[in-house]
Amino acid sequence: MERATAVRAPRAGVAAALRLSAMLLTAVLLTSCIGSPSSPGTAATPGGTSQPAGAGPGQPQLLRKLDAGLQLPWSVVFLADGTAIISERDSRLIKAIRDGQATTVGEVPGVVPGGEGGLLGLALSPTFADDHLLYAYFTSATDNRIARMRLDQDTGGRLALGAPEVVFSGMSKASTHNGGRIRFGPDGLLYVGTGDSQRRQQPQDAHALGGKILRLTPDGKPASGNPFGDNPVYSYGHRNVQGLAWDSAGRLWASEFGPDVDDELNLIQPGGNYGWPEVTGAPGRAGFIDAKVVWPSTAEASPSGLEIIDDVAYTGALRGQRLWAVPLENGAAGTPAAYFTGEYGRLRDVARAPDGTMWVLSNNRNPDFALVLRP
Repeated sequence: MERATAVRAPRAGVAAALRLSAMLLTAVLLTSCIGSPSSPGTAATPGGTSQPAGAGPGQPQLLRKLDAGLQLPWSVVFLADGTAIISERDSRLIKAIRDGQATTVGEVPGVVPGGEGGLLGLALSPTFADDHLLYAYFTSATDNRIARMRLDQDTGGRLALGAPEVVFSGMSKASTHNGGRIRFGPDGLLYVGTGDSQRRQQPQDAHALGGKILRLTPDGKPASGNPFGDNPVYSYGHRNVQGLAWDSAGRLWASEFGPDVDDELNLIQPGGNYGWPEVTGAPGRAGFIDAKVVWPSTAEASPSGLEIIDDVAYTGALRGQRLWAVPLENGAAGTPAAYFTGEYGRLRDVARAPDGTMWVLSNNRNPDFALVLRP
């Protein structure tokens, strides 16, 4: 398997963090808020050695903060007209934000919230203009599953949620490590990030669904060409996949929770083994694929939703309470830079809107909100 030198995310000192907070507060009071990056670190070179990093990715600019009364928003997708469709983990509700105002579209039946489980990832059908299908990953009474339902709009613009049709089930559930991210790829297939659901034997078992990235047809069948035959598994050895996104060359990247160390950003290869629970991070051990970025401490990251814009990977950090930006080039990752550290609480999802802005969902509680950024 591939062996590569991973980027280690830099640690920010206390003094630097205080200076950062002061700078951000001043910017908010004047006009809009622009985050400040962490101190520079090292970036991997094609030869596998390290050298000082060049300039980091551009600073995302805060355009507005939407206080829309959200409660634990988990995933956001967008209709063609810019309407944001958002899942709330514990309420079971699908909400819509249009022109800054939130409305409830409907409640997804069969969702059983608990711990990290509940109503999780959303994805729109690649042919949504024709079929109006919204896909949702959620925790039921017995497992984690994926259902699709119609999302229709009447002549007055009001949205309504149809009855769910389960297209894939049997992903084990637990109070933690439920995965939950789903996304349609450039190939029109549905990619699914799962967690090990506290069953450490599953990630290394290519026939188990836990600790995997799955690749399905829109009808929930194993996609043709999957690496293990008539099997939904696309890659394995994952602990808890939280973000999925593609770069400009169509390469799939995934963000993943480590244990108390070694959060990861991975470049995904079909059939690749990413090590959990045998290894974490980038130890260079034969038989496992090293992460491209390793955050040494989960206090700085716990990377959640992932979006790639102009070959910069943006991932929200939960425990780290910041937005990480990682420049990507030819399958390699540059030095991560952190923005908005400690300013907006736990950042759950990151997604690009049709107008080119980037939305970030905060799980800061009572109520939660969405940030609209210019990447």
